Amino acid sequence: MATLARRQRFPFPEMSDWFETIPSRFSAPVVRIEDYLEDDRYVMRAELPGMSPEDIDVLISDGVLTVRAERTERDVDRNHSEFRYGEMSRSVTLPPGADEDDVKAEYTDGVLTVSVGLRAEKAQARHVEIRRS
Repeated sequence: MATLARRQRFPFPEMSDWFETIPSRFSAPVVRIEDYLEDDRYVMRAELPGMSPEDIDVLISDGVLTVRAERTERDVDRNHSEFRYGEMSRSVTLPPGADEDDVKAEYTDGVLTVSVGLRAEKAQARHVEIRRS
C-alpha cells in the first residue's frame, strides 16, 4: 500500500527558502573542489559555474595552490535568487614532489581544472641513529 507524505506548507513560500539558506547567508562562499593523482600529475577540479576565466585567479606558492574567484551581482529587478555573489577562494596543500613550475589550468563548462606535475624523485629512506641520554 502506498503512503503519501504530507509536506508542511509555509504561509509565505519564499520564507522557507530563506530559512533553508541561513547558514550560507552568514558564511563566506567556498569554492567546491575535488582532487586526485593522475599519472604523474596532481589534479584539482573546482566548480565555478557561470564565471569567465577573467574572474578567476590561480596562485601557487610555497607548496600551496589557491583558487580565487569573484562573481559580481548584476543590477536587475528579480523576485528570487539563490546565487552567491562576492569573492570566494580555496587553498590546498600540494603533495610532496609537486613542481610549481609545471602548472596547467583549463576552464570548461563551469569547471576549472588545474594540474601540477609531480617530480619522480622521492626521498630515500634512511636509518636514524638513536643516542642514549
